[in-house]
Amino acid sequence: MAMRIKKEDNVKVISGKDKGKVGKVLKVIPREGKVIVQGVNFTKRHQRPTNQYREGGIVERESPIYASKVMLVCPNCDKPTRVEHRVLENGEKVRVCKKCGEIIDKV
Repeated sequence: MAMRIKKEDNVKVISGKDKGKVGKVLKVIPREGKVIVQGVNFTKRHQRPTNQYREGGIVERESPIYASKVMLVCPNCDKPTRVEHRVLENGEKVRVCKKCGEIIDKV
């Protein structure tokens, strides 16, 4: 599945319990069409004490959400926008903001 969102992008949640929150994409899971966003969709997990986690207990962590529930925040106009893929004259593929028309980055 083609993903229009990449790791380190700033995104805004457009539906669900965390609607309106903005965060950075920590991980992209293209096979499932999901992303993990910093500070969004926390779930609680019971953690047993191990060498890695000295203290057990209930741990809160971010869970994946569907990529269709988030929109990329354009770094140029600071608004949530759809993403367009364009090929430049020199053969370079880039992502383009649909609102302001500015180039976001290379693909």
